[in-house]
Amino acid sequence: MTAIQTTAAQTGAVEADPASVQQRLRANDQALLDAIAPGDRAVWEKLLAKDAVYVDENGAVLHREQFLAALKPLPAGNSGHIDIVHYEATIRGNVALVIHKDDERENYHGLPLHADYLMTETWVKEGAEWRLALVHAYVVAKDPPAIKTSAKALSEYEGRYRAAPDLGYVIRREGDHLVGDREGLPPVTLAQESADVFFVQGKPRDRKIFRRDADNKIVDFVDRREGEDLVFIRGK
Repeated sequence: MTAIQTTAAQTGAVEADPASVQQRLRANDQALLDAIAPGDRAVWEKLLAKDAVYVDENGAVLHREQFLAALKPLPAGNSGHIDIVHYEATIRGNVALVIHKDDERENYHGLPLHADYLMTETWVKEGAEWRLALVHAYVVAKDPPAIKTSAKALSEYEGRYRAAPDLGYVIRREGDHLVGDREGLPPVTLAQESADVFFVQGKPRDRKIFRRDADNKIVDFVDRREGEDLVFIRGK
């Protein structure tokens, strides 16, 4: 059992006024987000617990001093802000479990950029103050824009593909799009991202990448997720 779990188990009781605690923690979290663009370490130094851990959106595990050392102002030509758009906190004695959704707007050399974040946090009350002990930042993935391709070009992808004796995939054209049938699963619509690259709407972490031989004929496709590939060979 971790120290956080032990504290939660020992205290047990729900905070007397959880609404006011949530309001206070939300204000703290917004202050922390406001401090990111200017690289204001003072705010983070004040609110981070001494043994705080920050897991960033790339999966890097940063302990307090590592995170503070990496916190720097946005470079020249960049500006932006992050706003909390949804906030939930469960208060159990001296421990608060928080989830918040954030909207980031950035001006990158005059070009507007947008990202959505989902943050999960553990706050611990030390005396009269709440300290942030654990953060896990997650970027909410979005579907890429789809392109349109001629029916003739889409027909090139039609056929049967197989990755293993019991793992087959059939691709067929229906009007202006492709449909993929994987054995044992419902059919899905394949949207095209770029030449020979397709995706399923609502699954932005996955890609289907078709490969060609020296004669420009499609020979297989790679079903890629998180950098791991399943190769489906055509005609098997």
